[in-house]
Amino acid sequence: MINQVVFISGASSGIGYATTLALLRAGYHVAGTSRSLENLSALLMATEQLPSTAGKFLPLACDVTQPEQMALAIQHTLQHFGKLHVVIANAGIGQRGDVVNAPWEDIEIVLRTNIDGVLHTVREGVRAIRTTGEGGHLVMISSVTFNMTSPGMATYAASKGFVSSLAKSLRMELEQDNITVSDILVGRTNTNFNKNRRGGERTAQGVSSMSPEVVAHHILKAIQTRPHTVTIRLVDRLIIWANVLAPQVIANIVKKQYSK
Repeated sequence: MINQVVFISGASSGIGYATTLALLRAGYHVAGTSRSLENLSALLMATEQLPSTAGKFLPLACDVTQPEQMALAIQHTLQHFGKLHVVIANAGIGQRGDVVNAPWEDIEIVLRTNIDGVLHTVREGVRAIRTTGEGGHLVMISSVTFNMTSPGMATYAASKGFVSSLAKSLRMELEQDNITVSDILVGRTNTNFNKNRRGGERTAQGVSSMSPEVVAHHILKAIQTRPHTVTIRLVDRLIIWANVLAPQVIANIVKKQYSK
């Protein structure tokens, strides 16, 4: 038994769901959140099929946009497991639509979830890791869009730019606490992310998707090896470099795919 405790937001579906199961199979204890416990029912059923060597799972209802709910979720994690070693800021939502004409409700929910939610997770999670006194690991789930000129999805890309920028600064701020910060730059993944995206479900064509289990495998590996940055596929590395070397070309492609 590894006997380490992981807190992950957005555990009910997609990458969070797959990562939670991968961690439990590997022997980690996991506290996983969703906005309601009902959303975690499928995950709970899946945990019942895990071998006896798996870690223990604690389901928690928590809206990451609400700091008091995050504080309570972290408190329950400490009360249940007695310590916390790893925090994964995973919860996020996408948005398609231009900045000026998109409904403010769509833009605001992205900002509240992808920025406020990450900050609440980081602040409360790091405080809990500090009380454990054993150092720890902060895992930020970002995107290959973090440095992309993104007409049609500018708000989402900017929110992931915030996450990756925050990861770099936190890496230095938390060094004295022996807390590592890993920035996971995720490419297109076969989940309900596009279906749940604000502003429309239209999917970019010609871009291959990986399974959430593949992403979960690399997150688990990152927890074990503690790299600063993880880019999973070669195509995603090429996209990131193209954003630097030929930003206008990438911007025009994105505009055709995502603009109304």
